[in-house]
Amino acid sequence: MRIVIAGCGRVGSELANILSIEGHEISIIDKETENFKRLSKGFKGRTIQGICFDLDVLKAAGIERADGFVAVTPSENSNLVSVVVAKEVFHVPKVVARIYDPRGAEIYRKEGIPT
Repeated sequence: MRIVIAGCGRVGSELANILSIEGHEISIIDKETENFKRLSKGFKGRTIQGICFDLDVLKAAGIERADGFVAVTPSENSNLVSVVVAKEVFHVPKVVARIYDPRGAEIYRKEGIPT
């Protein structure tokens, strides 16, 4: 599968490392290049520096061919915007967003986004 991950913090980097080991094609986006140091030496995917809901950044990450998109940045708003863009603009079939405030889960559900 081709998967784009937004956020290379603890969760995003671990997910990218695991999925890369399993043989998936991974692109990971983060606004801080320093965060890419969290990826393992065996990581075979691509790293893209930028804002996760920027259309050019998403295209550079291969969103147009992605089977899945995962947003796990520290910003709940960025996660919501980026998954809506992935789903509505690029028609990515599977999108998942990380949330911090469970009260926001209802907003995601109304958009058809698993959390």
